Amino acid sequence: MLSATIPIAPSPDFWPQAVRLLLREGQPLGRALQEGGAAGAAALDFSGVQLMVPAFSHAQNFKAALARELRRPYIAPRINTLSGLLAMQVPGEAAPPSESERLMQLYAQLREHGWLKKMFSARRNADLLPLAHTLLALSDELTLALLPEIRAGAAGEQAAVGRWAQALAQLLEPLAPSAHGMLSDEAALVWQVWKTQLDASDRIVQRFDAMLALAGRASLPLVWVSPTAPEPLDAAFLEAYAGRQPVRIVTLDWSRQAIAPLHPVYLSAWDELLTEEEGVPPAYPEESAPSATPSALPLLCPAPDLESAAVQSAQIVLRWLEQGKSEIAIVAQDRVTARRLRALLERAEVAVADETGWKLSTTRAAAALAAWNDLVSARGETNALLDLLKSPFVFPDDPDRADRVMRIESRLRRANIAGDWQALQSAFAQAEHDADLACISLLARQAARFGGRKTLGQWCETQRQLCQVLGMERALREDGAGEQCLLMLDEIAAEQGGLSDTFSFAEWRALLNLRLDATSYMPPIKDRRVVMLPLNGARLRRFDAVLVIGADAAHLPSPPQETLFFSNAVRRELNLVTRAERQRQQLRDLTELLCVNPQVVLCWQTHQDGEPNPVSPWIERLELKLAQQGRAPLQTIHRPPPLRSLLAQPSAMPAPSAPELLPSSLSASGFGSFLACPYQFFAARMLRVAVMDELSDMPEKRDYGSWLHEILHRYHAHLRDQATPLAARPALLAEISEDVFQREMQRHPAALAFHARWQKVMPAYLLWANEREADGWQFVFGEQSQSQALSWQDGGIELYGRLDRVDENAQGERALLDYKTRSVASLRQKIKEEDDHQLAFYGLLAGGAIEHAHYVALELGSDKKTGDAAAPDFLRKQEMLKQQITTTMHQVAQGAPLPANGIESVCQYCDMRGLCRKGAWL
Repeated sequence: MLSATIPIAPSPDFWPQAVRLLLREGQPLGRALQEGGAAGAAALDFSGVQLMVPAFSHAQNFKAALARELRRPYIAPRINTLSGLLAMQVPGEAAPPSESERLMQLYAQLREHGWLKKMFSARRNADLLPLAHTLLALSDELTLALLPEIRAGAAGEQAAVGRWAQALAQLLEPLAPSAHGMLSDEAALVWQVWKTQLDASDRIVQRFDAMLALAGRASLPLVWVSPTAPEPLDAAFLEAYAGRQPVRIVTLDWSRQAIAPLHPVYLSAWDELLTEEEGVPPAYPEESAPSATPSALPLLCPAPDLESAAVQSAQIVLRWLEQGKSEIAIVAQDRVTARRLRALLERAEVAVADETGWKLSTTRAAAALAAWNDLVSARGETNALLDLLKSPFVFPDDPDRADRVMRIESRLRRANIAGDWQALQSAFAQAEHDADLACISLLARQAARFGGRKTLGQWCETQRQLCQVLGMERALREDGAGEQCLLMLDEIAAEQGGLSDTFSFAEWRALLNLRLDATSYMPPIKDRRVVMLPLNGARLRRFDAVLVIGADAAHLPSPPQETLFFSNAVRRELNLVTRAERQRQQLRDLTELLCVNPQVVLCWQTHQDGEPNPVSPWIERLELKLAQQGRAPLQTIHRPPPLRSLLAQPSAMPAPSAPELLPSSLSASGFGSFLACPYQFFAARMLRVAVMDELSDMPEKRDYGSWLHEILHRYHAHLRDQATPLAARPALLAEISEDVFQREMQRHPAALAFHARWQKVMPAYLLWANEREADGWQFVFGEQSQSQALSWQDGGIELYGRLDRVDENAQGERALLDYKTRSVASLRQKIKEEDDHQLAFYGLLAGGAIEHAHYVALELGSDKKTGDAAAPDFLRKQEMLKQQITTTMHQVAQGAPLPANGIESVCQYCDMRGLCRKGAWL
């Protein structure tokens, strides 16, 4: 039978031309047209012709062109895609193994070979899983390219072996002999994997067999429509089909005689568009060739950054919609900018029909599954725990969920707990809300179930049970991407087939991440006025307008992806697609886009990360050719968002008044905040705007201070309760210190530095403490919470705080001691400052029963000693502070303004500066 090619130049009239040519005498549709006209049928019957198109959207284009050409009723040809037609056939007896089963079978074999881990620098077995994935991809690519040649017989198989040997020789020839061994091992690995995959159960082999069986039963003439030349498997199918029925291949013509009349500027700028030979002679007479109407040149839309590119692109699309355009395409070369553009359009209530979809791993539902696996892998690390708890899919039905997450985060950050399940549960053992501990304990029990080795089915079941326990299943089912995640787990469990190998959690996690990354999520399409697609998705399609996002050198052409040692030379020898061929096809796709569509805008970021980001070299070459020909350059457009008129309001220092928000209690630090800046007090203590503590692996100075408070309280309480000779006291203090620091160093190994620091201070502190005791002062109590009420005529406030230590002498006088991890000199300077009120505030907490107060230095001075700094005239300072607190808090209760009048040293590190916005008004 006859197999002929019908080449058509890329133009807006591709489908009308294809219809007219296929209706000619001697063509498949032409015979049906002649038979229908001779018989005088009311409707032409083309159902005796099989038409195969690349995608179902092309079927609509063909039928619309056929209806316009005939202008009478007709029965359409049998239109389908090759995949759709194969799916209608009776399936074979043995189903091919699933992708998960195939991947894990190969991985289970790879992990048995230690030399592979060394060759590919894999630190653990799970690191070989991406290698297995890559090897299967290479194996499939080799099968697609070489299977028809191998099926040709023994000679074909020998030719494939010869191709491989020649490719390897070309690869090794320019390299040093020392590199031959490693690359030879890689080559042997790829070859061996491919040969083991190439059997009757291989998915591609079964598909090829089904294609040949379909061709063997051919009963209808075939019209094959494709924008590119047939792949090896498709070519073998068409050859076999042509052995029984006529075959017509309708494709784009990239020969010089076809391109030159229509698109001379593109041909002169991009001469690599042309086929290596001069093209197949046109299958239509000269008078039916398309008219030489030059296509419009594209418009350029450079943008300085990502946000500007997205905003301008959104304005372009919105303007097109206002103009009545109903078929708009967005070609997403730069997926990051395209995602931002989509968000802006959806904010403007413009739906985007995404034909490409996003990686399932980028959805919130997949992030919830990944967050759990990260938490298990990190063994209860705090940041991973908080990421999980903040997911909307975790405990969605808990009415107290938001408050519980806030309480858990605040407690963990305040205690600076980096993680570990035991430490987490210990932190909530004394929590006010029992449900907080129950939540942490539940997660710890579930994490324990993710240990050991399990089959894929058991891992899927464990993951599904987790979703039920955490209440995730219902929330996932109500989300489109979440439903796809659950279906994927079910598919992995059902696809394991005869795979009985067991895998660790790390291996299961790596597999799940690979599947989530390889699976596309496509939101439901409700409105097709604006579609988002890849560049190759626009083949043989026409739109009212097209916007290309990412017309820069980094995205157009797309960056090459080399795998293992498959260089271009090797790929050429193995009949695989080379980088040059891939880029030429991409250039043809771009040229077709420019030739077919009446309006095309190319948008890109001119700068990325502070560095210049040039336009695509293809566009630069086009602009250069226009300049050489003396033609006008490509037009540049700028579409900023519409301007809005705003009423200018001069900024002023904020001075709010909120008597109803006066706190019922006041601490020393709170009053210090009021004195430093009333607005800071308003925001932090009255509005209760709190900044979360940062988690740190390194202990901070405040942690060091709390450890010393605990050590010294235990030490002096022991001396108070049990008589201890002076000689035994150094050992006692060292023992208590060692107990506290050993506990903390298990949580924070960096606490060792503070341990060494305290050991240097201990002798000097003991000397000072013993001298103080010799002066008649005895420890009474320490680390005790105190409160005292202050009142005025129509209100009052409660002072509260915690006293570090109170001593008493033989005369019954009491002294307040406050520990500071500072030197004596700095503390004495602090005492001299008139605005220091801390000791006086603590004196008020004791109800005026304390006559003396001291700061105690826990750092060595220049003389290698510690000591104390006494507060002079302590009783008078208490009375003055009492009057000051009463007066100022009474004024706040009466509605006094609270201005942001802090000095620069206060404002420099103030957490509330973002609220007062100092700098905007000063």
